[in-house]
Amino acid sequence: MSLLDVVLESATGSIRCKVEIGQLVIAGWTGRDSVAVEAHIKELEELGVKRPASTPIFYRVAAARLTTGAAIEATGGDSSGEAEYIVLAHEGRLWIGVGSDHTDRVVETYGVTVSKQMCDKPVAATFWPIEEVVDHWDELVLRSYAGEADNAVVYQEGSVAAMLAPEDLIFRYTGGGPLPDGTMMFCGTLPVQGDIRPAATFHVELVDPRLGRSIRHAYSIETLPVLG
Repeated sequence: MSLLDVVLESATGSIRCKVEIGQLVIAGWTGRDSVAVEAHIKELEELGVKRPASTPIFYRVAAARLTTGAAIEATGGDSSGEAEYIVLAHEGRLWIGVGSDHTDRVVETYGVTVSKQMCDKPVAATFWPIEEVVDHWDELVLRSYAGEADNAVVYQEGSVAAMLAPEDLIFRYTGGGPLPDGTMMFCGTLPVQGDIRPAATFHVELVDPRLGRSIRHAYSIETLPVLG
């Protein structure tokens, strides 16, 4: 269970409230292009990463891993972030946000489920109602930067159109029912520019160019020692 202090921001105003998250879901292999998804699966198999049991696949992670804080701790130097759009089910409505599926990359090679549980999951505190973006969904831009603010470089960038839309993912996860209240779902990520790599600070953002607004979050990573 996790209790997050969030801002529900809509065209009619903003409300700050506490939202109880009882279920955290990390959706993987959510690309719309099934041929490209299969090609990437084969590439990773050659590196020792096991083929997922299904595509998309829905990993359950402890909701207590969620944080809106500006810093996390990670064991060793092999973890890194990845920007994802988020769906939050709260009081019968769906809300859209952005976060980072921070993951231990070494553990990922032998146990993806375990790797998802290894690290905290930073999320921005602001969420938009899905009805305000659904008619121009594919215009939304997901982006991440790696590094300190004064020298951060673009790490990921692209349209959310690369991933399955929220309604499609929810349908596949629930079998046709609504996403239960108190559920947060990370909905997939984009390829990185260059190599997958750690950074001392990671920034994520979701941009709505149609309505001229964005949601941003940055966090630093403190590396804890590995002593055996």
